[in-house]
Formats: sequence, C-alpha cells, structure tokens
Amino acid sequence: MAERAHELKAAVREEDQDTLVAAAWLHDIGYAPEIGHTQFHPLDGARYLRDNGWPEVIVNLVAHHSGARFEAAERGLASELAEFPFEDSPLLDALVAADLTTGPAGQRFTYDERMDEILSRYSPDDPVHKTWTKARPVIGEAVARTQVRLGEV
Repeated sequence: MAERAHELKAAVREEDQDTLVAAAWLHDIGYAPEIGHTQFHPLDGARYLRDNGWPEVIVNLVAHHSGARFEAAERGLASELAEFPFEDSPLLDALVAADLTTGPAGQRFTYDERMDEILSRYSPDDPVHKTWTKARPVIGEAVARTQVRLGEV
C-alpha cells in the first residue's frame, strides 16, 4: 500500500507527499495485538501514534483512513473517533485511493474490485460488510477525485 501511495503522491501538494507515504506505512498499525484495545484498528492506531508523539496530521489520517467514520458509526465508536479531527482533503483522498486500490497481498485492484474483495470476506451481518455497503459510493468519490488530480480521468 505504501508503494501505491508513492505512485499517487503527485495528487497532493509537494510538501504533503512524504506525509502521504508515512501515513500509508502506518495506516494499519492498529491491527497490532499490543495496541488493539478497541479492536477497531483506525482508532487504536491513531491513539497509539498520538500517544507516541507522531505528527497530528499523520495521526488524523490514520484515524480516518478509508471510511473509518462509517465503520465507527456502525460499531458505536463515532464519539471515540471524534477525538481526531476529520479533514476532507486531497491528502486523505490519496491515502484512501492507495488503500482501496491495493489488495491484501499487495496486488493492484480497481476500486470496485477492491470493494468486491472486501465484501466477499465478510458476512452480510458483519460491521465491515454493513459499512462498505453504505460507504462504497461516498468513498469511491475520494478515489475518483484522486484520479482526476492525477489526470487519469
């Protein structure tokens, strides 16, 4: 995913390009068992990074990557995620695009292929499945905006 973020860095301001790649490297840190206290990896990762002195912009990107606000609502964690300001920005769009055009084994996917892959791994009653059923069109707009910024559309 970090490699994909590196490919997409032209979609953000030059001074934000290293931030994009750093956030890509760190976006799933909340899956680590040692820090996964809520079992919601964007929140756990953001809290860990904040508590360890990472820059606020990276912390907030990790907190809100790839539709986290939708899943937080589904899991009853919206107020906890609100500890971290949400900024709808080209930087967040590019992070989302990198994450949601890269598969679990690093393979390249279109956004729709990635959504189908995610939905295939979770039962319809799982919070992840419910999240992506609702969030798919909204988050797809972030990927599309990144493609426009890169001149791909």
